[in-house]
Amino acid sequence: MASFSVYASITFLSLCAMICGVSGLGANWGTQASHPLPPETVVNLLRDNGFQKAKLFDADYGTLRALGKSGIEVMVGIPNDMLASLASSMKTAEKWVSQNVSQHIRKNNVNIRYVAVGNEPFLETYNGSFLRTTFPALRNVQAALIKAGLSNQVKVTVPLNADVYESASGVPSGGDFRADIHDLMLAIVKFLSDNGGPFTVNIYPFISLYIDSNFPVEYAFFDGNSSPINDGGATYYNMFDANHDTLVRALQKNGYGNLPIIIGEIGWPTDGDRNANNEYARRFNQGFMSHISGGKGTPMRPGPIDAYLFSLIDEDAKSVDPGNFERHWGIFTYDGRPKYQLNLGTTNSGSLVPARSVHYLQKKWCVMKPSARLDDPQVAPSVSYACGLADCTSLGYGTSCGNLDARGNISYAFNSYYQKNNQLDTACKFPNLSMITKADPSVGSCIFQITMEPYYGGAERRIGSLRIMVMQK
Repeated sequence: MASFSVYASITFLSLCAMICGVSGLGANWGTQASHPLPPETVVNLLRDNGFQKAKLFDADYGTLRALGKSGIEVMVGIPNDMLASLASSMKTAEKWVSQNVSQHIRKNNVNIRYVAVGNEPFLETYNGSFLRTTFPALRNVQAALIKAGLSNQVKVTVPLNADVYESASGVPSGGDFRADIHDLMLAIVKFLSDNGGPFTVNIYPFISLYIDSNFPVEYAFFDGNSSPINDGGATYYNMFDANHDTLVRALQKNGYGNLPIIIGEIGWPTDGDRNANNEYARRFNQGFMSHISGGKGTPMRPGPIDAYLFSLIDEDAKSVDPGNFERHWGIFTYDGRPKYQLNLGTTNSGSLVPARSVHYLQKKWCVMKPSARLDDPQVAPSVSYACGLADCTSLGYGTSCGNLDARGNISYAFNSYYQKNNQLDTACKFPNLSMITKADPSVGSCIFQITMEPYYGGAERRIGSLRIMVMQK
């Protein structure tokens, strides 16, 4: 018993070292997938892996109902395309709060703590589309929460990209809000401060590396291998701390130095780009967890850091406009399998725990016929069609399937389309080019997936896409 007690004490101390400095570990739960896991399965996945918080991008009824009585703290989301209606109508805001917050708290026992109004609405790539609607929507949602008697329990926030602030000097002490939205940002920050809401920011060192080939790679990670930056006595060994403290300085400069900060999204993708792979993702996410575990915080904001990893599960239906990596941010695959060794400090095993009770379709794949010719004129339009309606983001330079030959690339495209359409025979009818096989065509790191049994709780989108496929064929 003595040896067990010592072991138990050591285990507790090691777990506490990892999570005691974190203000509750959170995960982003996105649902833009052709075959999503059932919400109940995802809730179990969150709980099995010790996640205490979940950040959603909408207010899907089934998702919220599944979170009921789980004890998981929830940040429910309002998509950008709803901001205009909420901004223009107080009644619309009251109805939204009643249906998506009040009902779930009172009837389903969902622990909703935040409403995220919009998602990175001031991204420069949006060309100002949401500049006039975000703040009015924020005000109306807050007023609706007050009317519902929930404003003490549920706080409003606006998840913002780190591009809303900048530093003219290139170091954190020069931080201020972007000039073109400076007055708007101050109005929002004041409103958040007045109503007890946090400033939520998404920080992505990977994106800096993706858009700038000269970005120092080591500075994206937490190993201390990069050349540090000195800022008036504060030393920065990684981009996260520097970016975070640029925000802190911007808040201080404008009179809101004590406003709480939530890291709404932080993570690293595993595919779709030469710098998106399991090794880098494990290195970054493990480094981040270790970095924040002691509660040290950053030079300008000591203390626990409140963060949501991005993301929980891969989403094969996300837009790839930002890059093919967008579909590969999960620490778990589409079916809830861990991608790499990651110690969150929340499980006794020190490893990620896979999803339970996942059911798959048959072990069969759609591939290119051995007799089919590469110069067949139907090859190019067939591959284009398959990739346009399925997911081929694992193909290309530096990706997990980047070493496939021409036939392998074609087979991958065909199989992706076939699996997305639930292995229907009609989905493997590329003219004189395709065939169904029971021999797994996976090669090395390139996995030809078998899809899961459809979850019909969210089947409308999949049935719709299938109808399009049938008509176009």
